Amino acid sequence: MKLTVQVKLLPTPVQAAALEESLHACNQAATWVSSVAFERDIKRNFALREHTYTAVKDRWKLGAQAAQHVIKKTCDAYTTLKANLKAGSKPTSKRYQRAIEKPIAFRPEGAQPYDDRMLSWQYTQRTVSIWTLSGRMKQVAFTAAPEHLARLSLYRKGESDLLFRDGMWFLTATCEVPEAELNTNVVEFRGVDLGIVNIATTSDGQIMAGRRLNRGRLRERTLRQKLQKKNTPSAKRRLKKRRRKEARRGRDINHKIAKHVVAEVERTGRGIALEDLTGIRARVRLRKPQRATLHSWAFAQLGQFITYKARKAGVPVVHVDPAYTSRSCAQCGHIDKANRVSQARFACRSCGVVAHADWNGSRNIRHRAEELWRRGVQSTAPDPPPNTGRGTGRKRSTTASGARCARPGTF
Repeated sequence: MKLTVQVKLLPTPVQAAALEESLHACNQAATWVSSVAFERDIKRNFALREHTYTAVKDRWKLGAQAAQHVIKKTCDAYTTLKANLKAGSKPTSKRYQRAIEKPIAFRPEGAQPYDDRMLSWQYTQRTVSIWTLSGRMKQVAFTAAPEHLARLSLYRKGESDLLFRDGMWFLTATCEVPEAELNTNVVEFRGVDLGIVNIATTSDGQIMAGRRLNRGRLRERTLRQKLQKKNTPSAKRRLKKRRRKEARRGRDINHKIAKHVVAEVERTGRGIALEDLTGIRARVRLRKPQRATLHSWAFAQLGQFITYKARKAGVPVVHVDPAYTSRSCAQCGHIDKANRVSQARFACRSCGVVAHADWNGSRNIRHRAEELWRRGVQSTAPDPPPNTGRGTGRKRSTTASGARCARPGTF
């Protein structure tokens, strides 16, 4: 199983200047390669390399490996864009047209991939030796949490991404972590219903996060709108300081929810049932006040956290079709739009059962997962989108390589 470990680099001023020069050159080259790929409609790595490799090396003085990675990350960015457009907006929508009418542009601080020929790790000294335009930069110090350092030294394999964010340098390394043996003897599942008012509700009747969390999200959104409207230098400084606060808070809560869900099912010997919400943003129609609430929480991130933690623990995860889970009675199976009396209340028009709406939905998810499992469907999660969890901050939406492109239908 592939996981990423992020370490913070502690470069000297000279080392930081060399890293910045190299990162800017790589992203300038990637933007040019992207324009060539767009004009000639060549999005495959080897085909695009024939038209750009020599020019990238000569014009930006990049090494052979760096030039190849620049071309490859450009192709990866177009692959990501294509997958996101396919999962999200309709071809006739304005958002879709904006995404395809011009080439992808890379931010100067967008992440740059490094392989083992360009980057070597010295774990005991906690330093790295990294390629730059000024030559090989040795003894660049780094730091990380103790558990991340242990995972890095044991399981690191493959490429690492160099990125610059908020005045700090980071390396995101890929680790091949062994999975626990999947428990195929489970009979019961724990359904997890994801929602807006209640972030996660389980079939055991447990509601995690909820109104208090949403009040905090509304407060942050209101403050952000006021600062944006004020548009003074001090307001911009405060916006810049707070821009990642909500994302960090949401990520932390998602980790806690996922850890709790997986720990409980592992203790009781059950599996986890989730809804397959791919493309939900493009399908769901909401009033304008509700749209910001829907788009402000990373439901896909929560699902991915649950999935990878479950794989580490050997817990099976089954994704089910979410259609009519909120309108179906978990007791008798009757489907009626009128069953959903309100956001929080479910009342079956057939058998008369009254229950919490999200709890009823999570029970429907559990029943569908158990039926799939009995039929021999042992699939865990659907394939993750390209470059999952390796973004570098965004102006619109950003791929792992720092490309700016529309990402409709993603969370």
